[in-house]
Amino acid sequence: MSERSIVEIFRRDVAVEKDHHCALFRPGEARWLSTRDVLERTAALAAGLARLGVGRGDRVMLMSDNRPEWHMVDVATLDLGAVDVPVYTTLTPAQVAFQVRDSGCRVAVADGAEHAATLVGVRRDGGGLEHVVQIEGAPVEGARSFDEILASGAAADAVAAFWARAETIAPDDLATVIYTSGTTGDPKGVMLTHRNFVDNSAAVSERTPVTGHELVLEFLPLCHVLERCAGYAYMRLSNPRAYCHARHVAELLPVIRPVYFCSVPRVFEKVRDAVLAKVDAASPARRRLFHWALAVGARVARARLAGVRPDARTALAHAVADRLVLAKVRAALGGRVAYALSGGAPLPVEVNEFFHAIGVPVQEGYGLTETSPGIAVNGCRPGENRLGAVGRPLDNVEVRLADDGEVLVRGSSVTPGYWHREDANREAFSPDGFFHTGDIGRFDDDGFLYITDRKKDLIVTAGGKNVAPQPIEGLLKRSRFVDTAVLIGDGRPYIVALLSPDFGALTAWAAAEGIAEREPAALAAHPRVLALFGDAVAAANAELAHYEQVRAFRVLPVTLSLEGGQLTPTLKVRRRVVEREFAALVEEMYPEEARH
Repeated sequence: MSERSIVEIFRRDVAVEKDHHCALFRPGEARWLSTRDVLERTAALAAGLARLGVGRGDRVMLMSDNRPEWHMVDVATLDLGAVDVPVYTTLTPAQVAFQVRDSGCRVAVADGAEHAATLVGVRRDGGGLEHVVQIEGAPVEGARSFDEILASGAAADAVAAFWARAETIAPDDLATVIYTSGTTGDPKGVMLTHRNFVDNSAAVSERTPVTGHELVLEFLPLCHVLERCAGYAYMRLSNPRAYCHARHVAELLPVIRPVYFCSVPRVFEKVRDAVLAKVDAASPARRRLFHWALAVGARVARARLAGVRPDARTALAHAVADRLVLAKVRAALGGRVAYALSGGAPLPVEVNEFFHAIGVPVQEGYGLTETSPGIAVNGCRPGENRLGAVGRPLDNVEVRLADDGEVLVRGSSVTPGYWHREDANREAFSPDGFFHTGDIGRFDDDGFLYITDRKKDLIVTAGGKNVAPQPIEGLLKRSRFVDTAVLIGDGRPYIVALLSPDFGALTAWAAAEGIAEREPAALAAHPRVLALFGDAVAAANAELAHYEQVRAFRVLPVTLSLEGGQLTPTLKVRRRVVEREFAALVEEMYPEEARH
């Protein structure tokens, strides 16, 4: 029988007691909680929040990095019939204040002093908050401690009262308002119900290899809908869970040793680039050994994807390759990762091939905040995973393509709409209830969905040619020296590119080549660096039609970043921001005679 609410998923999570239920990992630290700890603290927290005045329909903001308490606040809020509003910890005070005001939050919970201070400042400026609760450390002035709230709700009947309240939650009750990262303009609040998450987490679970016994890792921000849905899927199976901050994941993977995790493509790209950089710095003999082993791993991976047993000779070669090379690469990921899931943006095929070759198959999926998020995902069994595709649609959604190729979706995990934005709702839905994703896609003959570009990102040149930038940017990023590529050409006579370097890889290459420059601006302007990036552009152009080819490029003196304001919290490029910030470089690539 399907659960009626997220709290009923939590009931499954705590049904079997474990000494090691979930843990917060930091460098040099691991703090485990038992199942009993999690249940009793969550029940006490719900009662404590009720004492602060939180009731049905109220909004509670959650500004915290990943930790067990994130889910405690989430579930406790939902048990009260209230609505949580998770926000990225990287947002500016002005961005937080907008979401507080727009959502009408009464209470906010922060993980530490820095974020609590931000929320107290918002409250002082008339944001409408009544209480700020700080999870860890001595509370800043104007905030209350998490432990105080727990103590106020602790009682012998707290757990019984918690389950009694859960019975009153209806499937279509609002569970959360998640603000889209907004590549342009103010973000919109996406409303998601209990049914949205219950059905989507169940459908996604059917495509994953997780059974309930494996240690899973949650390091993507839990306010990211991908990690949040994954968390509910793990709760459904009662997996032991490790939480850590994304900035520590490379250091902690060998310590945590998870069996499964979700990530965005950029993390997979960084891991691959780091491995290849070490290989480039190794001796010629070791480089040859690595590339031989990787080629053997790729042959075995292709056979497995097709459901074919490798021949005896290949199997023997793979056993040797795995022992000498591939197992050592997997050790950097903890040595136990059986599968990983990628979402949030397109995963370059060559990156996916790399992970399959080293023995860590990646399931690429596709979805949006508005769809809770899963629309399609590759499976794990032979024939269910196709590289380059985002899988077949999930069982609880209906997907079709509009005449212009836009992906349209309808089903039980699709948002009922945007918070107080009827204008946006009218634009987002077709008359027969299909949600406009804004993505362009196609199906192959076997029903696998391929996402080819964002509808709004399509470039229309002055000559009237439509150019999809994302596939071309993916070709440019095959170079390990290109961290981010941004295509420009809308209304222009031809396509140009701004290339943001991976200065770690570039600096190492420059040192090996005897180039003395180390400052980013000087390095980006060096003639040999320009030639290096020119090679990457030429390699991409060789695979493109004439009208798609990059006619000019500039190497940026910075790596585009979230902190710099050029990327959204989900690591998507803010194209207008980048084009505006580097307008002078763009104009250099369009000399006066080309514009007339």
